[in-house]
Amino acid sequence: MNQLYDIYCDESCHLEHDGEKAMVLGGIWCIDSIRKRIARDIRNLKVKYGLNPRYEMKWNKISKGKLEFYIKVVEYFFSNENLHFRGMVIPDKSMLRHADFGQTHDDFYYKCYFSLIKTLLQPGDHYNIYLDIKDTRGETKVRNSLPF
Repeated sequence: MNQLYDIYCDESCHLEHDGEKAMVLGGIWCIDSIRKRIARDIRNLKVKYGLNPRYEMKWNKISKGKLEFYIKVVEYFFSNENLHFRGMVIPDKSMLRHADFGQTHDDFYYKCYFSLIKTLLQPGDHYNIYLDIKDTRGETKVRNSLPF
């Protein structure tokens, strides 16, 4: 079909010793040609609910004062057939056995992202994949992992 897709990825509680039990990775994707319309719709929702159009939505920013806005964003997502989501949950990071697999937690993190994304890719299509900035070394790590 030779379609261009944008995949936007983010994670929560991904650090090995952050005191959180679970780790979650997720990706939202859409056809590149409609991403600007989706971004505009979301910016308009932010303004409608009194938020700065550049306000960064995060699960830990949900409050009673912003609850109606977040509900509208969720409704928008589920009503938009052009938006898709895939998530991965690692329920208990303390159970990970990195040494058994000759890896670091950092290696595991990128393997999880690979597992999350690989099922979204279709031969013949093209992808812009945007990973969240994990840390100051993340960009170099990703570039060094690419096969091309």
